[in-house]
Amino acid sequence: MDERDAERYRLHAEVCKVLTDPKRLTLIDALAVGERSVGELASVLGVTLANASQHLGVMRHAGIVETRREGTTVLYRLSEPEIVDACRIIDRLVGRRAMREPGGRPAGGPARPESLATSARS
Repeated sequence: MDERDAERYRLHAEVCKVLTDPKRLTLIDALAVGERSVGELASVLGVTLANASQHLGVMRHAGIVETRREGTTVLYRLSEPEIVDACRIIDRLVGRRAMREPGGRPAGGPARPESLATSARS
């Protein structure tokens, strides 16, 4: 493996690492419909503004979200909307696994977020 490949895999792993948190997956789902403020996103997550900002900061550092300012409001949007497609592919894999497990979800795994479950069928 050459240096270029190694760097590509490192960046790939960095993006995947960000996607291991259920709250960040929820943020991606919430941003799939368009820009939102930190306050709106905190409400979707059911967390404080500070906690939502921390998650968004991690996502911004990884290049998953970007911001723009409108007056005093900072709006977030997905930098690469195709990330939603990647999440839907994984959701379908999880859904198939869930069908094989008792209780309708993977052993030890969380229930499927309803919005991803619905959008995966579209």
